[in-house]
Amino acid sequence: MAVLGEMVELGDEAAKAHWDVGQMAGQYGANIVGAVGAEMAKQLALGAADAGVDVAIVRDNETATDFLKRPLLPGDVVIIKGSRGGMRWQIAQALTKQEITGILS
Repeated sequence: MAVLGEMVELGDEAAKAHWDVGQMAGQYGANIVGAVGAEMAKQLALGAADAGVDVAIVRDNETATDFLKRPLLPGDVVIIKGSRGGMRWQIAQALTKQEITGILS
């Protein structure tokens, strides 16, 4: 499973780059993609759907966390990616119930 957040530093290439990342999630074996955000999250979802992946678009980290709690089973792998500004680490923290002690720059 991949939880993909919007990447805010891409400028004019943003739509295509988001679509490409969604595609790559499918090509690398994600079964489900949760796209977090607004307009660019739609591009992530469209790229993943085109690769045959089940997708969900959610608005924020809290909703993404709730979405993930339902389908996760022991042994599942979740990849969480997004810009630092989206604070996607909050999703990992909520799922693992572990404190985030620092973020590398």
